[in-house]
Amino acid sequence: MLRSLHLLGCLISAPLPFLAAAEPPAALTSFLDAHCLECHDAEVKKGGLNLLDLAFTPDETPNFATWQRVFERVRDGEMPPAKKPRPGDEERGTFLTTLEEPLLAVDRAKIAENGRVQGRRLTRTEYENSLHDLLGIDLPLAKLLPEDPETHGFETVATGQQLSYHQLSRYLDTADIALDEAFDRAMKGDTPWRREFKPAELIKNGRGNYRGPELRDGKSITWPITLQFTGRMRPTAAPASGWYRVTLKDVTAINPGSDGAVWGTLRSGECDSDAPTLSLLGLIEATKEPRDLVFEGWIEKDHQLELRPNDGTLKNAPTGAKGGNISYEGRNLAKEGYSGIAHRGIVMERIYPHGDRAEVKRALFGEEGLEKWKADPAAAIDPLVARFARRAFRRPVAAEQLAPHRAIAAAALAEGATLPEALRAAYRSVLCSPRFLTLVETPGRLDDHAIAARLSYTLWAGPPDWKLRQLADKGALRDPDTLTQEIDRLLADERARRFVNTFTGQWLKLKQIDFTAPDPRQFRTFDPVLQESFVQETRAYFADLIREDRSIDHLVDSRHAFLNGRLARHYRLDVPLTPGGGLQKVALPGSKEGKVRGGFATQGAILKVTADGTHTSPVIRGVFINERLLGVHIPAPPPGVPAIEPDIRGAVSIRDQLAKHRESESCVSCHLTIDPPGFALESFDPVGGWRTQYGTGKNGAKVDPSGTTREGAAFDDIISWKAIQRERDEALAGGFVRHFLTYATGSAPRFSDEAMLDGIVAATAADQYGVRSLVIAALTSEIFLTK
Repeated sequence: MLRSLHLLGCLISAPLPFLAAAEPPAALTSFLDAHCLECHDAEVKKGGLNLLDLAFTPDETPNFATWQRVFERVRDGEMPPAKKPRPGDEERGTFLTTLEEPLLAVDRAKIAENGRVQGRRLTRTEYENSLHDLLGIDLPLAKLLPEDPETHGFETVATGQQLSYHQLSRYLDTADIALDEAFDRAMKGDTPWRREFKPAELIKNGRGNYRGPELRDGKSITWPITLQFTGRMRPTAAPASGWYRVTLKDVTAINPGSDGAVWGTLRSGECDSDAPTLSLLGLIEATKEPRDLVFEGWIEKDHQLELRPNDGTLKNAPTGAKGGNISYEGRNLAKEGYSGIAHRGIVMERIYPHGDRAEVKRALFGEEGLEKWKADPAAAIDPLVARFARRAFRRPVAAEQLAPHRAIAAAALAEGATLPEALRAAYRSVLCSPRFLTLVETPGRLDDHAIAARLSYTLWAGPPDWKLRQLADKGALRDPDTLTQEIDRLLADERARRFVNTFTGQWLKLKQIDFTAPDPRQFRTFDPVLQESFVQETRAYFADLIREDRSIDHLVDSRHAFLNGRLARHYRLDVPLTPGGGLQKVALPGSKEGKVRGGFATQGAILKVTADGTHTSPVIRGVFINERLLGVHIPAPPPGVPAIEPDIRGAVSIRDQLAKHRESESCVSCHLTIDPPGFALESFDPVGGWRTQYGTGKNGAKVDPSGTTREGAAFDDIISWKAIQRERDEALAGGFVRHFLTYATGSAPRFSDEAMLDGIVAATAADQYGVRSLVIAALTSEIFLTK
């Protein structure tokens, strides 16, 4: 370490010759001549890499990236390839040391000058949460903003973010909408609304074909009928856009399945063919015992509720009518053996989950409100604008920074505006400021307020609360014990669910769960209940890893899972579940069905987002598992390499196609790493179901899930593949920390961060590399605490 610091000091004070040299040092050229140029000279250029003419100017970013890749391929033993003569340990060590020192020096100098992270703005999710916390409102604002691109797998990475004129305009428009909502509620109050619908009211149709529930014995009953919008209830149209609490009274199952329940969905939408989109409010698990079920969610004005059994394994009931209508006259679907969901009415109530009127007024006008300033409105401008800016900017605000915002309010007041109107104008200018839209950080060690902001946006996807700001004011967050206590406090808070949702949404691509629709002809039992259960399973599992500090090998294998009855049936698992208990933690059985399901890799959500809805690819799944779980970076394929298209008949396995693909020397090196996890996961179809062959006919090729890892360890199936990966705890921990710090800091770890990354992992060894321990070690590391 001292040697490295001394080297860095020398570089900063007097640039060394190699930084300006175009020719690589002699120790590098001799190694390249002996082991690399045969495949990477001006004529061959395998993988597009010409090392013969590659200059050595690592202070230039593209050149640095190329030499870094050369270093990593040699360090990891990928180059020279196994079939070529291998360098001895001493020769290899000399090459790596010679190349590493100038790369470290350049990288550290750039970090010292500019920091690891470019200035990053809030993502649209963070922006929405910030306005919710700042104003006490609850509008769904993120959907009004452009999607955030992913770089290194995350939306938070600064190098991938843009802030064009168009984007800035959208952010300002959204700020106007948020302020209108806040000031309107503060000045006019909230509109209470509550209505109870008896079963007899819910069958009123109003217009169009009848697709509502059946009224029988004082109950409203919905049956599994395939017509679109079956179970819509037109009387439940929302009077205004907003958050609602929906209570289903005395919900019961008719003819429940083997898990003791009938599964369905409660959704909202226009429920008409010209507006088919429906928004999920929640899953319904109806059991024999009547009980009230409560759901909360945003419902647009005039959107109505649709309640229906939505389990793809249920027998569908006939419509009983023609022309797109449903008729229950003269029928008894319960006696005919069909499953249904019954209830005794619905209560809808308008709610304000992020704060009532009093909380909104407090956010805008302080604890004492407007009454204090009634006699002298001008006197309110300085303290109220300063208070709002302090919270919005997440740090103390200097007088010169406040001056333009105060001037806007003062000018508005002088022109005859009311005090609320003047404050609104100033608050708008605050929300337009880069100090609100971006995280303010300067090169070097972060100040306490920057630490507070990084910490809260990491674990809450939102701004720091009062306690975190107070600790920052006192300079207490530099104390490791205090910082660790705050990490524990933030993780215990309800807002940590935002972290679980946003991090898994990006790291494990859960936000792409809707990107593909499984082919209904191949996967007839796939349904919305199953898809939502997939997401809930993965989120609950990750939250458990954090909460219980479970060892890092749980990324790939586990003896427990989080299941409900619908998931258990899909996974063919016989586990003890309480009907009506929703998602429950269960011990996985020792059967083959149980052994294959532990860990992230074989959860339905992961298997679905790594397939296209019709076929699977060992390459796509292999890249995902290597990158996201195993901590192995897979470079982009060489230019001109065609994609492998699966045989849609299933007669030829993609494994056979890959065998030909791997005959190419430019492809084989990466595929030795990519393919093994992909092969192991070929036992799972695009919706996470178990399979032993491709296709459905007699001619379908047999699935072969065996393979050999790059290190030479053979496996027969997914179970033995997991056993191999469980022993790679340090590599698993290192990979997770890289992803987490990329998400948390807004930048992928740099070349010179390797020693610190190793230190983070080593610090958790005594805790079996526990996931919570890794999170805490990462958040208290110099990488996180330095720009």
